[in-house]
Amino acid sequence: MTTFIIIIFIIGYLAIVFEHQIKTNKAASALLTGVLCWIVYIMMGDNTPIIIEQLTEHVGELSGILFFLLAAMTIVELIDAHDGFDVITSRITTTKKTQLLWIIGLITFFLSAILDNLTTAIVMVSLLKKLIDDKEDRLLFIGIVIIAANAGGAWSPIGDITTTMLWIGGQITAGSIIIKLFIPSLACLMVPMFILTFKLKGNTNRPVITDSISGNPTTEFERKLVFFLGIGAFVFVPIFKTITHLPPYMGILFGLAVLWIATELIHNRKDDEKKDTLSVVNALRKIDVPSILFFLGILLAIASLQSTGVLTGLAHYMNDKIGKLNIIVPVIGLLSAIIDNVPLVAASMGMYHISIYPQDSYIWGFLVYCAGTGGSILIIGSAAGVAAMGMEKINFIWYLKNIAWLALLGYIAGILCYIGLEHL
Repeated sequence: MTTFIIIIFIIGYLAIVFEHQIKTNKAASALLTGVLCWIVYIMMGDNTPIIIEQLTEHVGELSGILFFLLAAMTIVELIDAHDGFDVITSRITTTKKTQLLWIIGLITFFLSAILDNLTTAIVMVSLLKKLIDDKEDRLLFIGIVIIAANAGGAWSPIGDITTTMLWIGGQITAGSIIIKLFIPSLACLMVPMFILTFKLKGNTNRPVITDSISGNPTTEFERKLVFFLGIGAFVFVPIFKTITHLPPYMGILFGLAVLWIATELIHNRKDDEKKDTLSVVNALRKIDVPSILFFLGILLAIASLQSTGVLTGLAHYMNDKIGKLNIIVPVIGLLSAIIDNVPLVAASMGMYHISIYPQDSYIWGFLVYCAGTGGSILIIGSAAGVAAMGMEKINFIWYLKNIAWLALLGYIAGILCYIGLEHL
C-alpha cells in the first residue's frame, strides 16, 4: 500500500514540476495526487473508520491554512484596489537594482519575524508588482523574498509554523531561539544577496499604472486607512493568538471582517460602480483560487504520507542508519523542500523526546533552522514559495535554475554558522 502511495506522490510531483511541458495546471495535478493517495489508503487499508477519522483531522488542520491564505490574499487585494501600497512604494525612491535588492531583502527578513513567512511573502510579492515592471527582474527579487521570508521566520517563535510548534511544545524558549538563530538565519539571506549584488546591473523600471491614484475614486485618507487597517490585521494575528489561544486563521478572519465593515462604511455614499471596485466582494473575485486548490492538493498528499507512517518511518530510518545529528537534521531540512516541514518536524518531535533532549538543546535550534529555511531550495517547499508561485505564475524549472542554488548556498552558510556558534 505505502509503495503505491509513494509512487502516486512521485508521479504527481513530477506532473507539478513539468506542468508547462504536459500542459496541465499544477493545481489539477496536485488535487488528483492528493485524492488518489487517500483512495489507495482507504481501499487497501484494513480500518476504514480510523482512516476517515485521520482524513477528517487532516482536513481540519489544512482548512486553517487555506482560510488564512484566502483572508490574507483578500486583504492584500483590497489594499491594492485602494492603491494603499503607495504608502510604501512612494518612499522607496531608488531604482538601482542592487540597492532595491537590499531594501526588499531586509524588510522581508524582519517583517517575517513579526508576521510570518506566508503573510510576508504575499505582502512583498504584491509590493514588488508596484516597484518592478520587468518580469525577469521581478522574479529574481521574488526569489530573494522567498528566501528572506523563510529565513526571517525561522529565528522568531511566531515567524514559522514549525518554530511555533516547538515553542508551544516546550522544546525551545523564545529568547533562546532568537539568540541562537538570528545570525545563522541572517547568513542564510546574506549569502544569496551578496551573490546577486554582483550579478544585478543597472536600474529597474516601475510599471505604468493605468488606474493611477489620480483616477482612483479614493481619497488619501481612505488609502491610508485601508493600508494601515490591512497591515494592522496582519500584525494583530500573533497578538490575537496569544490573547485568545485561537488559531491564526481566526485572527486573520477577524481582521478581514473589521476591514470589510470599515470599507463598507467609508464608501457607502459612492455610486454603485465605484463602490463595487473597492469592495471586499470584488477583491474576493480576484483571488487566485487555483493556488489555494494547489495548496489543498499537495498538503492532502503529504498528509497521506504522514498517516500511513511513511514520514515517521523515514525519520527513524535516518536515525538508525546515520545517527549523527549534524547530518540528520540538515537532511530533514533538505527533505522539507520536497515534503511539508510540519509533518517532518512532528515526526522528529516524536523521535527525539524532550526527556532525552531537554528544552533549548542543540538539536531543537538546529531543527528549527533547517526545517524553516530548507524549504526555500524548491519553490513548492514552503508556504511562502507556493503563495509566490501562484501570485506570479512562477515556473518550477525557472526557480530551480535561478534561485535554488542561491537558496542552497545560503542554507549551508546558516548551518555552518549554527554549528560554529554552538562550539565557540
